[in-house]
Amino acid sequence: MSDDSAQFSGTMEVRERLKFDVASLEAYLKQNVDGFKGPLEVAQFKGGQSNPSYMLTTPNRKYVLRRKPPGKLLPSAHAVDREYRVMTALANTEVPVPKTFCLCEDEDVIGTMFYVMEFLDGDIEWDPSLPNYSKANRVAVFDSMNAAMASLHMVDYKAVGLESFGKPTEYLARQISRWTKQYKASETETIEAMDNLMAWLPDNIPPGDETAIVHGDYRLDNTVLNKNTHRVMGILDWELATLGHPLADFSYHCMTWRLEPELFRGLNGLDLPALGIPTEEQYVASYCERTGRDGIENWDFYSAYNMFRLAAILQGIVGRVKDGTASNKNAADVAVRVKPLAIRGWEQAEKIIKGA
Repeated sequence: MSDDSAQFSGTMEVRERLKFDVASLEAYLKQNVDGFKGPLEVAQFKGGQSNPSYMLTTPNRKYVLRRKPPGKLLPSAHAVDREYRVMTALANTEVPVPKTFCLCEDEDVIGTMFYVMEFLDGDIEWDPSLPNYSKANRVAVFDSMNAAMASLHMVDYKAVGLESFGKPTEYLARQISRWTKQYKASETETIEAMDNLMAWLPDNIPPGDETAIVHGDYRLDNTVLNKNTHRVMGILDWELATLGHPLADFSYHCMTWRLEPELFRGLNGLDLPALGIPTEEQYVASYCERTGRDGIENWDFYSAYNMFRLAAILQGIVGRVKDGTASNKNAADVAVRVKPLAIRGWEQAEKIIKGA
């Protein structure tokens, strides 16, 4: 088991700052979730940097609750209502998502907005090298991750009622602007590479625009794997989902191949053929085949953009640590990766600049 697995897997007693009135929640669920019967026990999942997640256990079944954290929050962050909406909309598609039961916008119930979904009894893996898996099972995991993302990007967002889920154009420009603002709102030190990226990215967006439902944070540890087939049975953590450019979404997922294990749960430097894990080129080719593409241009730009974006996301964790609102006790350890990610992102941009 990797260090991240030990830190983030499983449940624990609810942290003091994130406790709520369990009796109030139980009363609400009895009225709003078909078949719900108490008594109710609550534990907190160790994972989750942004929206605290809880295991709800009753004599008959288990549920998962996701809520906004209490305290001062960044603008537009912690959008649990958007998570609920997109998972509910995808329920009858080929995209594997947990079943949703209710969204509660009444903050009087437990103190913040929340939703409840089914608990998927599968495996969540944090180390993409999957050290405890056989070669054949690693093949199944990566093939199913690829298929799930391709399925998501092929969904007709209008047909599933998500036409108003986001703006259908200029996703990259808006994301660069958004994460620049979020980064500056949480900034705790000057990082030259981030300043360079924030200046360079807006003026170098590739031509052409596409629109699909994008997850925004698709990686191995945001999926639940079937314990028998080892294929993705559910995609979690839809907080950053919106309408956007599918290649920006896919290239974020593919950063796994460009980052080292110690930097951010990456695969760079490992013997992938020996592990049964596809190379980046093979993985991209599979996605292209599934989505009807001949290939992907401007791959280095998307990589630079996503390293900037991930650095900005992690900087938000730095800000929450400082404010005392980080939902994961190990958030400070993750936050130190901001500067190395920014440097790596600027290195990707410099490849484009030097090649121009």
